[in-house]
Amino acid sequence: MTSPTFQSPVTNGYSPTPGAELTLTDQSNQGKMIVRAGAGTGARGALAQPFASSRVAGSVLIAGTRPDEWMILGPSDAVSSVVSSIPDAGHVSFVDWTHGRAMFRLTGNVASSALEKVCGLDWSDAMMPNGAVTSASVAKVTCDVIRNDEDDTPSYLILCDRSFGQYMFDALLDAGEEFTISAVV
Repeated sequence: MTSPTFQSPVTNGYSPTPGAELTLTDQSNQGKMIVRAGAGTGARGALAQPFASSRVAGSVLIAGTRPDEWMILGPSDAVSSVVSSIPDAGHVSFVDWTHGRAMFRLTGNVASSALEKVCGLDWSDAMMPNGAVTSASVAKVTCDVIRNDEDDTPSYLILCDRSFGQYMFDALLDAGEEFTISAVV
């Protein structure tokens, strides 16, 4: 049996804007695995990432999204490799969210200012440093947000249910319009 072909939830066409202060990139095609593991399991020990924080491990990002829950993000083959190394004895579950969640990356020195327009959280470095993980209402949609800077430039991964993908992409574009924003799909 073959895996389904990935299709982006962003269907509108966009043209990149040269010299923009912000970049919004559709990264929905990346692998997304949720791991839930109870206390005392080998999976919990293998993941070893505290709640509300993240770390890069090779080409994947491991995020402690909730107590007893982690999200592993990255190229599908790398995510599969990490998941296959996690012990599955005890109260452990794996859910592949690759096709069920949209994922966008908002990058730029004014990214936090754009996010402040669509979310009531404090996006300052003190409250949301690089590596921080939170859940929030972004443009009235429940999202997971991970700060994952690129080359010392603030960058946020924003994940939501796939059905909100086009709406969320457009809401983030609108929030970044005053700063000049480039869309990459």
